[in-house]
This record gives sequence, structure tokens and C-alpha cells, in this order.
Amino acid sequence: MRTLFALLRALLTSRATLIAENLALRQQISVLQRSVRRPRLCRHDRIFWVWLPRLWKDWSSLLVIVQPETVIKWHRQGFRLYWRWKSQRIGRPKVDAEVRALIRRMSQQNATWGAPRIQSELRLLGYDVAESTVARYMVRPPKPPSQTWRAFLKNHASEIAATDFFTVPTITFHILFCFIVLRDDRRRLVHLNVTPHPSSLWATQQITEAFPYDRTPKYLLRDRDGIYGERFLQRVRSMGSKQVLIAPRSPWQNPYAERVIGSIRRECLDHVIVLNEDHLDRILTEYVRYHNESRTHLSLDRNSPQPREVEPPGKGKVVAIPHVGGLHHRYTRVAA
Repeated sequence: MRTLFALLRALLTSRATLIAENLALRQQISVLQRSVRRPRLCRHDRIFWVWLPRLWKDWSSLLVIVQPETVIKWHRQGFRLYWRWKSQRIGRPKVDAEVRALIRRMSQQNATWGAPRIQSELRLLGYDVAESTVARYMVRPPKPPSQTWRAFLKNHASEIAATDFFTVPTITFHILFCFIVLRDDRRRLVHLNVTPHPSSLWATQQITEAFPYDRTPKYLLRDRDGIYGERFLQRVRSMGSKQVLIAPRSPWQNPYAERVIGSIRRECLDHVIVLNEDHLDRILTEYVRYHNESRTHLSLDRNSPQPREVEPPGKGKVVAIPHVGGLHHRYTRVAA
């Protein structure tokens, strides 16, 4: 605004006055130049010097506080800013936040996937995204890509079975021993039996009944109970399985077996009084059938060890099927 006012004033003053005013201004500029090395210029000052060459050819002859190269540099910066602003209006459309979040999610969940693999997966989901865009929004791991421990254990769970003993008191205070065999991949109870007098020979017979030769696991996880004995070890070796012993007094190293024993107690045995061995055997046999065929597990995507089909409402009305003497029910649909 001051520059415009000075221009109008110059047009209305005489030549002698302008010469005197220029001399006075040059003197002040020389003093300013001696006292201040780098004067501060605001944005309006830069815009003035960028546009002045368009109006006056000898603009560079009077430059004092700035150099001609500085003015040229400002002009180039303005040129870049102009085209950056213009390219935002006519450039590529922005990628939706949903697609960006999906790219990050895929790159985090699949450590070995690159941009082409994620791009192919997105295309199958109906998102047409360039490979460069996928690479831009991927989450780069700080370390070389590696699968998670969860994925590693899940990939090996199908080759692992676990065994354990637990005790149940009867109405006459006798102790019965229960032996379970569990497949870790689907939490399926493949064998359960009861005896008042466990021995190594009895445990060996149970593991033989649990695994026919065509379904033996690669690893058998168990604790260090002396009841297994040398016969049990030899039988497991002859089946082609390798025993993995947990550390002493470390039940958390056999978590699935411990968890299923806790479920048996909470969901069944804590609600009945066991009369004798036959009674306990009947109760546990029915519970094993309920556990494998009907009981849902959070770790199995809220399904049962033997997967159940989703039944839509159009299939019929809902009916309840009692299990374990009515302690639990399975709900299914039947045609009206």
C-alpha cells in the first residue's frame, strides 16, 4: 500500500523534488546497508520485486538490499508454488481413507507381502489402485519381514497333540483318574477314559486307542508324570511321534490341555456328584460329544471343533437339543 502511494505521489511532484528525494533515500539506504547485513523482507516485498521486472527494464541497476539472483530465485519459487497449487486441482483423485486403511492392514497382517501382491488382492475386492499407490501407503516393518508367533504356532498346531491326567472324587471319597488326549489345532478331544488305578500299561493302551497308525501326530506334548513310564515312551516312538516334555511344575506350557480340563470341571463336573467309575465314564463320554460337536470356541471363530454350518432364518424355527443331562443345549433350525 505504501508503494502504491509513493508511486502516485511521484507522478504529481516535480523533477527537482524527485531528484532530492532520491538522494535522501539513497543516503538512508547506504546507512541501512552499513548497519544491517541482511534486512528482513516480507512476502509483499518479494512479490513487488518479482513483478517489477515486468514493468521496468532497468530494475536491476538500482538493487541495493537484494541481489538480482535473489529476485530470480523468488520468481522460481513462485513458479513452483503456482504449479503445485494448480496440480492439486487437476491431478489424480485422492485415495479413499477406507482403501488406505485396508492397504496398511494387509501389509501389517502379511509381513511377506509386497506391493504387487497387495494390489492383486485389492483388485479382487473391487479396488483398482496403482502399484505405486499401494507402495506409498504400505507399513514398512523396521526389521526384515517375519511371520508372527501366532501364525507360526497355528501352522504347527495340526501336528501337535497333548495329554494330561486329572482327578475326580466320587460320592464315597474315592479318587478316579481321567486321561485325556487333545488335538491342538481344533481343540478336539480324541480320547478320554477313566480308571481308579492308573499305570504305565494302561496309559500305553489309551494312547494306542487314541491314535490309529494313519492319524498319529508328529509331536506329543505331556508333563513329566512318572505314570507314563518306559512302555509309554516306547509305544509313542513306535507310532512315529516325538514326545515333548514340559518343564517341571509348568502347566502353562501345556495350555490347551489345561484349558480343556478347566472347561470340563466348570461346565460339567462342578454340577454333578460322581457315584462311581461307570457313572463318571457316561457323563464324560456325553460331554466329549457335546464338546466336539456343539460347543463353540472363541479361538475357532466362534465355531465348534467339528465345524457347524450357519443356518439362516429361512431354514426353519429354532429348537433346543439338550446335552450333558440338560446342563447345555445345542440350538439348531428345523423345518416347520
